[in-house]
Amino acid sequence: MLNTKKNIRNYSKNELIAVFAELGEPAFRAKQVYQWLWKNSILDFYQMKNISKPLQIKLDEHFETYTTAIDITQISQDGTIKVGFKTYDNESVEGVIIPSEDRVTACISSQVGCTLSCKFCATGFLPRKRNLFAFEIYDQVNLLNKLAEKQYGRGLTNIVYMGMGEPLLNYDEVLKSLYLLNDEEEGLGFGAKRITISTSGIVRNIKRLADEGLKINLALSLHASNNDKRTQIMEINKSNPLEELLEAFKYFYEKTHNKITYEYILLSGFNDSIEDAKELVILCQDFPVYINLIEYNAVDGTPFFKSKKEHRDKFLQTLRDNNVAAKVRKSRGKDIDAACGQLANKIANQTI
Repeated sequence: MLNTKKNIRNYSKNELIAVFAELGEPAFRAKQVYQWLWKNSILDFYQMKNISKPLQIKLDEHFETYTTAIDITQISQDGTIKVGFKTYDNESVEGVIIPSEDRVTACISSQVGCTLSCKFCATGFLPRKRNLFAFEIYDQVNLLNKLAEKQYGRGLTNIVYMGMGEPLLNYDEVLKSLYLLNDEEEGLGFGAKRITISTSGIVRNIKRLADEGLKINLALSLHASNNDKRTQIMEINKSNPLEELLEAFKYFYEKTHNKITYEYILLSGFNDSIEDAKELVILCQDFPVYINLIEYNAVDGTPFFKSKKEHRDKFLQTLRDNNVAAKVRKSRGKDIDAACGQLANKIANQTI
């Protein structure tokens, strides 16, 4: 018999209210169920305690709850945990928990694979199979939070959309997930300032995000300070050149007043010269910018190498000499391919 049940986790609150009306149920019942699903992470209708048994049966007849599950895990020597998730349709994505002295950060994915094919990134070698749904992004955070509590004795403090995929090419579902994570009354209650979206630069959607009114943080995967070099390693720059990106980020800053972060991977002999640093300084003049310099993590099949320490240090000093706030971001989880640019569904099974 054909399964005609709908995934209740794909409905917004207003959509759920409308569906409940068709079933002859009042709006407040829809709101109760919505809160069970997202505030309490309860997916079994029969565990929703303030819902009557007849309504529980009706829900079970009409709906199902697609879920994401932890499939395999791997722990780095530095305490970083990489998690392989299995989706409802048996696809795989990865997430990472990065603990530090004052925070526990979750790095989450927004797509199965990626379309951008950035030349330095392992995920770029994977085909993009589909976008993740908002509930799948939510599930990553919820599951990683519980895992962090179990492993470190404390939950997540920060969330970064910096895993597999380009978040702003899955705009609608990412936006839905932001509200589910941010909502204090009916979601997980993560403050907007604790959430960062990292993008390779999708101009139209940076502006759309600015108009949403969410005071989240935005980071640009920059990695080169002129169009010629950036296009060589990031094809997205052909359709979203630096001039247009800077204008979009300026618009985002004017709307949110949140400082913008530039992520810049140092590639030996390609983008790590003093001249590159001086060009980068010019890109930091129109609004407050913080630079994260990232040490390159080796990826099989790429022609790039980690920048030498002396070049890295001179690059950093050039930025600071020109009053640009910058630091070298410590790379975590390299031994388990969990560091920046290494997520590619290569994960060994461990039990936590």
